[in-house]
Amino acid sequence: MRTYLVTGGAGFIGSNYIHYMFKKYGDDIRIINVDKLTYAGNLENLKDIEDKPNYTFVKADICDGEAIMRIFEENDIDRVVHFAAESHVDRSIKNPDVFVKTNVLGTLNMLNAAKQAWENEDGSFKADKKFLHVSTDEVYGSLDNLTDYFYETTPYDPHSPYSASKASSDFLVKSYIDTYHFPANITNCSNNYGPYQFPEKLIPLVINNALHGRDLPVYGDGKNIRDWLFVEDHCKGIDLVQEKGVLGETYNIGGHNERQNIQIIHIILDTLQEMLDDSDPRKALVSEKLIKYVTDRKGHDRRYAIAPDKIKAAVGWYPETCFEEGIKKTIKWYFENEDWMANVTSGNYQTYYEDMYKDR
Repeated sequence: MRTYLVTGGAGFIGSNYIHYMFKKYGDDIRIINVDKLTYAGNLENLKDIEDKPNYTFVKADICDGEAIMRIFEENDIDRVVHFAAESHVDRSIKNPDVFVKTNVLGTLNMLNAAKQAWENEDGSFKADKKFLHVSTDEVYGSLDNLTDYFYETTPYDPHSPYSASKASSDFLVKSYIDTYHFPANITNCSNNYGPYQFPEKLIPLVINNALHGRDLPVYGDGKNIRDWLFVEDHCKGIDLVQEKGVLGETYNIGGHNERQNIQIIHIILDTLQEMLDDSDPRKALVSEKLIKYVTDRKGHDRRYAIAPDKIKAAVGWYPETCFEEGIKKTIKWYFENEDWMANVTSGNYQTYYEDMYKDR
């Protein structure tokens, strides 16, 4: 039975990945989920699989080298899928220190633990051991020309403490690949959306606020462009890269779903109106009048867009979910999991929201 060590598996993408892997492989794999359970880590994301005999949760910080090394010593880890990271740009602007600690030093700990566990005496590595580092398109900076795209060869040009910390972690992984021939891959993805996403990010924030008649904050003119990727498509890409990708290579995973932020908001409002029953009192709350333009984010990148040509040619991956279909699936999930949203928004999120937007 192949054993996967998934870091940050209680977070948004990590928990979706765990669900995807069990759906695909069932009882043929074992997953160890390591998560510190910060504000964005939520074990409710995994309630339906927590009792599986081939699933284990370990509460640990990836910055704790001894705890991570202990997991490798007690288990024969075949795959590492490294999601764990601080990932919100606004938080990185307010507190960059924690981003450097988690994203850079935490990644270094993961690399060192895997290297120590997998390395043979002659410097080679045990067969069929693989490390996948999940990163972001934000490391490439901003695109000004609407016809340009991010490729794996695009020079790094991060503009926020978050993207700089992820770029640093990417370079650490690259250095281990080049120096030690460490068996790793890097994936750089575009903006994910879908079930279990913490409502500080645009799409779940808009869904939740609109349903409660709250303001929908829009940075600047709202015309910043992002490439949106349905999270299950991303999970499929990660699995394909680990099993079919060439070790040492980087693969960009993008959705081919470019939209302005203001367009995303209008699509969500229109979709909510379409999906809500006329008898539902929330339908009257959903309105474009909720849109409120606020002071733009510092260093706000104008456009991200990924060209996923390489991953399609290498492993046959392509984004299967168009945005209109994906947003309906996402809203349907939130409708069916209102208790999840209520539990998430009753804690740190309320304090965070007030802190970020009260003076804008």
